[in-house]
Amino acid sequence: MKDIMLKIIGKQFAGDEAEEQMEFVTEGKLYERNGATYLIYDESEFSGFPGCKTSLKLKDKTIRLKRIGEGREYGMEIEFKEGERFSGQYETPYGMIGMEVLTDSVTNDLSPEGYGKIGVKYQVSLGGMAEGRNELNIEVIGG
Repeated sequence: MKDIMLKIIGKQFAGDEAEEQMEFVTEGKLYERNGATYLIYDESEFSGFPGCKTSLKLKDKTIRLKRIGEGREYGMEIEFKEGERFSGQYETPYGMIGMEVLTDSVTNDLSPEGYGKIGVKYQVSLGGMAEGRNELNIEVIGG
């Protein structure tokens, strides 16, 4: 397991313009197990998920995001696979919300040493009420 720095940029879109953008740099860990690369980091106040730990499992053309909160207030797991739909539950302090994600694209340009960029473009629907187009870009910039 090695220490890394991550630059994380999340965007939410309304039409073609980014309506909201969140960007932060954080420390994390990187390791490999059973042919998959894992990135683990703590969320911050800035990301809107203070006290949560996020892990990303990168394998082939799939990225699995798992977020677990302190006291299990927040929790979710999403699998991003280009062109595929994922259905799951989003755990909030107010209860569970049904979630559906359609992945438009997945990029994984990490080097064998674990440096580089990954990205996901996806559409999400929460409980059939809130719908949006999102983008998540993460750059592994070293330790």
